[in-house]
Amino acid sequence: MRALVVAAFVTVSAELTSADALELIGQAGVLGEWELTANLTATGGKQEFGGPIVLKHTGICSADGPETRTGEIQLQMLSASRVRATLTIDGNPCTFRATKSDAYVGMMSCRDRRDAPLRLWIK
Repeated sequence: MRALVVAAFVTVSAELTSADALELIGQAGVLGEWELTANLTATGGKQEFGGPIVLKHTGICSADGPETRTGEIQLQMLSASRVRATLTIDGNPCTFRATKSDAYVGMMSCRDRRDAPLRLWIK
């Protein structure tokens, strides 16, 4: 019994310390043509994370190799099944709200383009 309690404590401790950083991977666009990656760190608020983001176009229509865009993301874990984020890509702010199914799925809304589907996995 004692070993079970110690194992449970170690598991909970590992989860709490790993909450200081998150790794995001995702897909954006109607066809999932943009690959998204980010390594986020805690930004002070409870369940709030931020850091640089990279979007890489994975479609076959680029002649000089894949187009890459960079920016920043601020992510807030509202609950175990909901997130809210602000992505700033090439200086343009976008908002994202999602609920979790197999991934956090929602629409990304930007001022300079049409809304686009976004799917995020948090590691």
